[in-house]
Amino acid sequence: MLKRILSAIVMLLIFIPILIAGGRAFFIAVGVIALLAFKEFLDLHKSHSKIPPAVTLMSILVLLFLVFYEYDAHVLSYGISHLVFALMLILFLLPTLFSYKNSEYKTQDAFYLMGVILLLGTAFNALIVLRNIDLNHIFYLFLVTIMTDTFAFFVGSMIGRHPLAPTISPKKTVEGAIGGLLMGTIIPTIFYYYFIKTSPIWLLLLISFILSFVSMLGDLVFSKIKRENEIKDFSNLIPGHGGILDRFDSIIFVILAYILLIQFL
Repeated sequence: MLKRILSAIVMLLIFIPILIAGGRAFFIAVGVIALLAFKEFLDLHKSHSKIPPAVTLMSILVLLFLVFYEYDAHVLSYGISHLVFALMLILFLLPTLFSYKNSEYKTQDAFYLMGVILLLGTAFNALIVLRNIDLNHIFYLFLVTIMTDTFAFFVGSMIGRHPLAPTISPKKTVEGAIGGLLMGTIIPTIFYYYFIKTSPIWLLLLISFILSFVSMLGDLVFSKIKRENEIKDFSNLIPGHGGILDRFDSIIFVILAYILLIQFL
């Protein structure tokens, strides 16, 4: 537990100043985080077959292209360009024609790469865009995930009796989920109302509730990925916490949900 707390403090001391500063430092930091998360996906050998070095290099370039493609707010309304889809379809599917052995690069590996790149590229690009719009948007989204996760853990530890998803994450409980949803809705709503926009309180409560719920589902999705690959953590990069995906699992899904819901605010 001490190692986990110390690691969290170090991460906050590094990340928060970069987040507040914004600009190029934040762009670079997001790019590095996206690449580390991508590496963890590549290390899930049960999810895909062998990825050739040339395809891996192309994947990295396409991921960075997507993360840094556009920074303006209009991308949240109009979505990513068809250019990205066309580029991925050509770059990742055509090399499968040159793999003949069963152990080599297959079409399902190409689709795996495309899915991973779309997931990470869209989420981290949106993170940059939201930071450019207003720093408080980022604080709000992290507040949703932190409050949901923290209170789900403490409430579950104190009064949790009924398993939430025993085959995916045995330690999570229904009682903890209710506590996480409650505080993951109320506290971020108060923050949003006073620091971002005075939208109708019922609408903010609804959106915060949806985001809190998505945060828990995102955590379960990544827990399922780990379960399918028979691993405890995605990596040992962060002492006491695991890997990048272990820390960014919920926020990735919350960001994706928020860029859909922001149209109603």
